[in-house]
Amino acid sequence: MRGTLRRLLPARLEQTGIRTGLRWKLSAAIAFVGALVAIALSLVVHNAARVSMLDNARDLADDRIQIAQRNYEQIGRVNFPGVDLNDENLPAELRDKVDHGRRATFVTDEPGGRPDIWAAVPLKDGSVLSLHTGFTDRSTDILNDLDQALVIGSIAVVLGGSALGVLIGGRLSSRLRKAATAAGQVASGETDVRVRDAIGGVVRDETDDLATAMDAMTDALQQRIEAERRVTADIAHELRTPVTGLLTAAELLPPGRPTELVLDRAKAMRTLVEDVLEVARLDSASERAELQDILLGEFVARRVAAKDPDIEVRIVHESEVTTDPRRLERVLFNLLANAARHGRPPIEVTVEGRVIRVRDHGPGFPDDLLADGPSRFRTGSADRAGHGHGLGLTIAAGQARVLGARLTFRNIRAAGAPPHRPAEGAVAVLWLPEHAPTNTGSYPMMP
Repeated sequence: MRGTLRRLLPARLEQTGIRTGLRWKLSAAIAFVGALVAIALSLVVHNAARVSMLDNARDLADDRIQIAQRNYEQIGRVNFPGVDLNDENLPAELRDKVDHGRRATFVTDEPGGRPDIWAAVPLKDGSVLSLHTGFTDRSTDILNDLDQALVIGSIAVVLGGSALGVLIGGRLSSRLRKAATAAGQVASGETDVRVRDAIGGVVRDETDDLATAMDAMTDALQQRIEAERRVTADIAHELRTPVTGLLTAAELLPPGRPTELVLDRAKAMRTLVEDVLEVARLDSASERAELQDILLGEFVARRVAAKDPDIEVRIVHESEVTTDPRRLERVLFNLLANAARHGRPPIEVTVEGRVIRVRDHGPGFPDDLLADGPSRFRTGSADRAGHGHGLGLTIAAGQARVLGARLTFRNIRAAGAPPHRPAEGAVAVLWLPEHAPTNTGSYPMMP
């Protein structure tokens, strides 16, 4: 039964979504241990005080029975209060000791829990002189006051332990939350963030060891990424010259279908090299926007009309923005190219304030792109149908970061449609910032 409960309880807690913080767990643990210690000490102190009081009462009864014995032997009759001769209610254990010729004391517990003190002594004539007294009210009051003090002290220990647990756990939890926040920033691409600096503090503990290890991992990862970026950029740079020469040589070939195929592949290779170089520059975080004030709706309408007059542009609300027109055009064209290659017409562009939406009516973006965002050499099509090398959305996302903008992707589904039903289109949304992206190191152009 217990094993079944142990197996079912974590599953039940997981299903109900119960989550407790470290501070509360630590506080509960300290309070529980404090309660156990307080109860144990209270029981020990209570029993020790009770035994001590009973011992004193038995010693007093023993002294009184000896005085009563001397008086009886001198005058031949009982003249001491509380003393009886041959009491029939004498406990059997005490009578057995007296029958063996021993003076003894004995304690009995009444049904109400109040102890009775007995003392007995054998006389020379074979009689038994006994004394029967109860636990004094003063001793009872002292014991009750002691119990009350122990209860109050136990409650104070539990509350104090809980407060201490909250204080210690809160500090540790705060450091862990700061470490988690810094780690999340590193995961989102802010490789200059260091966990050790984020948690701060003077006292060194295991959290600092964790932060040091995470910072070392971040440094190693950053170095590896930087090395890969340099290798990619160097390879792409070295390929520019031979690819340019290949394209020039292909243009000198006699007209014909083979020449067209060679030119097409050479141009595709040159585009790939240029895109790889652009991705390497964006990864290096050295790109800076050249900011200008433009009317976003008018700008998008003119650029889209020049790109493809068949694409519908709808301006819901015109807005003046401060951005880099060249980079914004690059993002817009890459989104249109992705929609044309992997979606289905009609392609719609909507401008609403500082937001640009590009929608197609194709099968939608793949799940991994929606979950993780654009990745190199992964197209916006689940089956990689069509043409392209999969750097368009990566470049669009990188240029959006330079602009201080946010680029999101989602699929359009009918209300209540099951998950396995294909999407009715894909939407890429570019959210331009309200203010100039000075945090990216960009600068305004002189008029």
